[in-house]
Amino acid sequence: MSGQWQRKREILTHLNNGEFISGESLAEILGVSRAAIGKQIAGLAEYGIDVFSVKGKGYKLSNPVFLINESELLANITNRCFYFDEIASTNAFLLEHLDELQSGDTCIAEFQSAGRGRRGRRWVSPYGSHLYFSMFWHLPQGMTQAMGLSLVVACSLVSVLTQLGAKDVGVKWPNDIFFEHRKLAGVLIEMSGTADSGCNLVIGIGVNIAMPQQQGELIDQPWSDLQQMLVNPDKTILAKTLQQQLHKDLKLFEQKGLAAFSDRWHAADIYLGKPVRLLLGNDSIHGRYLGIDEQGGVILETASGQQHFVGGEISLRGV
Repeated sequence: MSGQWQRKREILTHLNNGEFISGESLAEILGVSRAAIGKQIAGLAEYGIDVFSVKGKGYKLSNPVFLINESELLANITNRCFYFDEIASTNAFLLEHLDELQSGDTCIAEFQSAGRGRRGRRWVSPYGSHLYFSMFWHLPQGMTQAMGLSLVVACSLVSVLTQLGAKDVGVKWPNDIFFEHRKLAGVLIEMSGTADSGCNLVIGIGVNIAMPQQQGELIDQPWSDLQQMLVNPDKTILAKTLQQQLHKDLKLFEQKGLAAFSDRWHAADIYLGKPVRLLLGNDSIHGRYLGIDEQGGVILETASGQQHFVGGEISLRGV
């Protein structure tokens, strides 16, 4: 951890107790000048952290931050884990080091300056508010073996969140996690390789834990976070449990394919049996959603009969 971030984390620790604390008190505790404290707190806004400042009272966080306990994390993950206070993108970091990685290696950060979602969308990544997690995996049989992988990752996420006490969490094809019809987590899988001779995967996962109000206003769709369903969610436990569950599920996927996860998917599928709208570029198709096929594609019952859709830029929407 850099000296810059050590000081910021010390300040956040004192701001995170839910009470106001004066700049003078912070300066005395940390052994720095009052001006240095003001500069550090002003800098926190650049990382998406909302700090109240009230004359005569001092400073207070508008939302709590949830930071990884690095030593506990590294002691409980079997593979290598690269942990950063700030990074451009956890996916990008792993993609830059593919030749050095083994299946199960992870990258976790507290802040991403260039976080990405599907279709190149920005993933809002305020410091200490959410989990930004990426895992590397190698599939020996190539890209064709990866068919349906995003659904498997979604199933893993639901399993982990359920283990931690979250209720009524569901999946929306192909890999979004929802709570009360609002997005809680998303997945971005990036791959390189050939169709039949080995494929390298970077599986990026973002889980909303405690969304700051100002950051939430930047998001163009309804969102939810773990704080709405769990009291003081533990991000360290979430990260290590996710690494362990993903490792287990990806090994099962290698051996038995998507069929081993069909029951888990259908149990969590929020649109199963419901009328939906499928967006394919500029076109849309209406029908009743019947779940997924053996390739992980969408099955729709339409006016033209039962149809299957897989691959490409497809989005599923409720009606």
